Amino acid sequence: MANRQLRGSGEARKPTMRWIKNPAWDLVWVLNALWLAPLVLLLAWGHDDVRASPVDGLFFAFAVPLWFGHRVASAWLAYATPAYRPLLTTQRLRFVVAPLTIAVACFALLLAPERVLPIPVTERVVWLAVLDYLLVSHHFAAQHFGLLSLYRSRAGRASDAVTRRLDRWFALVVGGGLVVLADALAGSIAFQDRWVEPLLGVGWSDLFARILHDGGIAFVIILTGLMLYVELRSQRASLPRVAYVLSVSSMVLFAFLARDPFLFIVLWSVQHWSAAMGLTSLAASGKAQAPGTPWQQLLAPINRRGWAVLLVLAVISTLLLPVLEVEAVTDEYAYADRIFGEAARWLRSSPYVPALLALGFATGFIHYLLDRAVFRFSSPDVRQAARGLIE
Repeated sequence: MANRQLRGSGEARKPTMRWIKNPAWDLVWVLNALWLAPLVLLLAWGHDDVRASPVDGLFFAFAVPLWFGHRVASAWLAYATPAYRPLLTTQRLRFVVAPLTIAVACFALLLAPERVLPIPVTERVVWLAVLDYLLVSHHFAAQHFGLLSLYRSRAGRASDAVTRRLDRWFALVVGGGLVVLADALAGSIAFQDRWVEPLLGVGWSDLFARILHDGGIAFVIILTGLMLYVELRSQRASLPRVAYVLSVSSMVLFAFLARDPFLFIVLWSVQHWSAAMGLTSLAASGKAQAPGTPWQQLLAPINRRGWAVLLVLAVISTLLLPVLEVEAVTDEYAYADRIFGEAARWLRSSPYVPALLALGFATGFIHYLLDRAVFRFSSPDVRQAARGLIE
């Protein structure tokens, strides 16, 4: 009897292998930091300027199909799939009213003449960019929490309140706060001289900066160790969760230790974009439901196939590149020129720049909202719509 109990306890603690789809898919779309990190280091080896190294070519290859495809991915689920159609009625505030309000507000703020809004347009852009940085930092952390929760659910521990709380703190502190700290130490926060340095003081002493740097690294290691300890001692330990914790930690350590912030940006961005695109393809194609509107009937052959959803989003991403890069990056970091040439350069200096800036901010803010809405699995309606992903 005792032996059977011991065997049962051992079996209960045997790590589970509940992937989102399968090991290969997860490694490509969600856990790719585990292999991207050494690849980036290898490609940067021997290059003083990493922007002139093969890392830049790698980032270009990922950014073109993923960057703005991921930005519209949640909108695709919300407005182009039959499974989410009922939510446009039952959760109209989240899916209809709020996005329209955000769009109107962004265009009004940036297109209003100075006699109506007596603030220079450049100042409006600065503070919208600051707001965007704060929101996107939380957005990345929220995605990490969501993926940890998804893996926890896959392991049969969806109701484990203690682990859920630990997941949230790990995502917010390691995947959010410590990344902001690393960005600040590297001087890579948007308009840092306008708002971060006045808050903290321009003249950070080398000693204080070193304390923050080393303390940040220590925090990452300690919290990662705590997460792994709790996970491996769980009755239903999940190896995919262990892998995801290690992937997040490795990226954040890159933020503190990489000799150029660009190396971290490559890892952090590609993992985020690819996870969003991959999850969207599963949610869109995983649940059979008869399309209702003519628009959805037209898109039904795409939504039934995950690869087709990914292909369409990649094409949209490529086409949006010259338009949305106007807001997203400065001229020296633009990639659209390599594909669209003079047309992309003209857009960045055209009379339409204020409208393009408004479009960029609006699509970004709406993306943060809709990402939360379409993957808000605490809602029974959302769980029903996303059954292809969570079942």
